[in-house]
Amino acid sequence: MSAASQARRRRGADDLEIVVFEQSGWVSYSACGEPYYLSGLVPDLDRLVARRPEEFWARQIDARLHHRVEEIDAAAGKVTVRSPDGTETYGYDQLVYATGASPVPPAIEGADAAGVFPLETLDDAAAIKEAMRTAKRAVVVGGGYLGVEVAEAFADSGLETVMVTSGSGVLNRSLDDDMVDLATREAVAAGLSLVAGHRVEKLVTESGHVKGVVAGELIPADVVVVGLGTSPVVDVAVTAGIPLGPTGAIAVDARQRTEIEGVWAAGDCAEAHHRVTGRPANVHLGTVANKQGRVAGINLGGGDATFPGILGTAITKYRGVEIARTGLTEAEAAAHEIDAVAATTSSTTTAGYWPEAEPMWIKVVVDRATARLLGAQIVGGKGAGKRIDVLAAGIWNEMDGHRFSMMDLSYAPPFSGTWDPVLIAARKAAEQT
Repeated sequence: MSAASQARRRRGADDLEIVVFEQSGWVSYSACGEPYYLSGLVPDLDRLVARRPEEFWARQIDARLHHRVEEIDAAAGKVTVRSPDGTETYGYDQLVYATGASPVPPAIEGADAAGVFPLETLDDAAAIKEAMRTAKRAVVVGGGYLGVEVAEAFADSGLETVMVTSGSGVLNRSLDDDMVDLATREAVAAGLSLVAGHRVEKLVTESGHVKGVVAGELIPADVVVVGLGTSPVVDVAVTAGIPLGPTGAIAVDARQRTEIEGVWAAGDCAEAHHRVTGRPANVHLGTVANKQGRVAGINLGGGDATFPGILGTAITKYRGVEIARTGLTEAEAAAHEIDAVAATTSSTTTAGYWPEAEPMWIKVVVDRATARLLGAQIVGGKGAGKRIDVLAAGIWNEMDGHRFSMMDLSYAPPFSGTWDPVLIAARKAAEQT
């Protein structure tokens, strides 16, 4: 929808007809806000809707809901679309492929039982919320961002909640092991009930409804949310001959063009240039998707825009514990054969003597030869997580740790010590080079 909106701003309806096919009943909504609807912090599902179809129709963007594109004939410039009224074929001059990503389906016995849910669309959120009304016990399968946020939502709603993860702790795919340990320790101290290091063997059901999860032990459950990660939705693209890149997502250039003339791609289904590794990457973040869509739409509208790349900056929380990352972890740097060193510092979110000071740990990864900032991770109390943005800005602009550590940041005791902890962490890492 961001692509459609940008194209319409630059070209009127007499010059450019815009049709959007959407297989669900929703357009332009915040999937990231769904856990907070489950918790009750967002009282009404409608508040997660950014734009309604009527708003696009008023701008002469023909958004058609419950329309699924099943085939693309790129050579002929046609798409085959299935809707409640049947199947039709439509022609196009330019095509934007923006199918996003979908949850990885669980290969677990009993996963098709009632009471077992993914969390992707607003319909999923509504179904889970309804199940919560009669549930007393919940299990979250998966310790990623979604798992952390849904576990918080369930626990804060009064459900007896257990998270099950095959990794050593929370966010084990996003953080280095030492930061996973810190994040897990702090989340457990904040009330997270965790069964780590166990894969789900099966789901126990009764009369077609889930009753428990077997993961080394039987964990009773009335509702289960499975969050095992997401994968780009590229099945129609593959059939159409639209080339994928090394990540398994659609290969695009900086203007969001695919290798097929007249076909563009943006969002979770498309690759992006990683600004640290210089290689293609595929991350599923709303920030990236919106920017890529904007770039595609500007270009479709006759402008000239490029997408400059990503760092994979992300943040989440479990109650009072904030967790964030950007760039490369130490392990990711090694996997990309980058010779890196790292330093982890402990500090507080405010001046140490301030009454509301909370603990915080910052890990900074730098290139051994040049001290260039490569990545950072943060775990800590209120006020810790958004500090990742300062580090992301330094990495984005290819700063080295020495130069970064002298940046002129704000100071007052309610917010930090004289030296903000991000500066200290960067200096400590750079001193090892």
